[in-house]
Amino acid sequence: MTRSGAQTPTSQETTLTATTTRRTALAATALAVAAPRLYAQAPIVIKFSHVVAADTPKGNGSEFFAKRAAELTKGKVKVEVYPNSTLFKDKEEIEALQLGAVQMLAPSLSKFAPLGVKEFEVFDFPYLFDSFDELHKVQQGAVGKGLLNKLEAKGITGLAFWDNGFKSFSSNRRMARPEDMKGLKMRIQSSKVLEAQMRALGALPQVMAFSEVYQALQTGVVDGTENPHSNLYSQKMHEVQKHMTITDHGFVGYAVVVNKKFWDGLPADIRGQLTQAMADATKFTNDSALKDNEDALAKVRAAKTTEILTLSAADRLSWKRALVKVHKEMEPRVGSEILQAVYKETGFDPAKL
Repeated sequence: MTRSGAQTPTSQETTLTATTTRRTALAATALAVAAPRLYAQAPIVIKFSHVVAADTPKGNGSEFFAKRAAELTKGKVKVEVYPNSTLFKDKEEIEALQLGAVQMLAPSLSKFAPLGVKEFEVFDFPYLFDSFDELHKVQQGAVGKGLLNKLEAKGITGLAFWDNGFKSFSSNRRMARPEDMKGLKMRIQSSKVLEAQMRALGALPQVMAFSEVYQALQTGVVDGTENPHSNLYSQKMHEVQKHMTITDHGFVGYAVVVNKKFWDGLPADIRGQLTQAMADATKFTNDSALKDNEDALAKVRAAKTTEILTLSAADRLSWKRALVKVHKEMEPRVGSEILQAVYKETGFDPAKL
């Protein structure tokens, strides 16, 4: 007995206690060693959010990227695609990316101007590109790479440019000539260049989230919009638009971007595999965009809800002449250097119109 009255442990009890302690320590050590292995086995999840329907060039491209990422990383990366604004709407997605709530987006190019990178609005200039070949020459060259690099300071890494298509005007009024646009309330993306474009035609620009456009057209909040055919059809806008004019006056495309901190934190081999997956997805998306839009236009024709007007060469020239003044007006916004660089690549000369 001790002075406190407690019993002194026997040697057998001491040995048992020591053994138990040692086993507990070993178990804890084993768990600590196993935990990183278990963590390493869990796939890296990339949430890829976008605002258009799944059956569009961007929708199909994002699904293709998810498939290639899984293949090339052998399941180490899982890309979860969220189409049709199911996670974030137009105005929310860039901030969500910067905050890390989502890892990857493919916003339309005009979305970057509110971040302070106004140069991206050069792609909104009307009639700047006459073909995908001209467009790709700019995007895949020094101009495009320089633009993507400007996003780094905003916590965003640019991975690629993706095509959607050239835009047509739609409304409930026949639009054969530029003056037919006068007074129409036209939905646009948030872009000062697009605002200037609509005003040059005498139309009233209305900035609105893409997910809200159908209802706005249906209720008369806006009269019309501008879209590639795949967007018009997939969002059922043709059901509430009596007329469409194939003007090919502008281009809608996307920049696939990723949260910079997330991207830089990936293992180098995973990042390399994802870079290859993105290159494959970019080729797939751009190769299929033309067909997707042709198919959508055929479906709009078949629906017989919308009268489709194809411009003659002379009429198309009148639209170009009406809109070329936007170039001079908006040149200070994007910078003379970048606009002149695009002119040099494409051969566009506003003085010849």
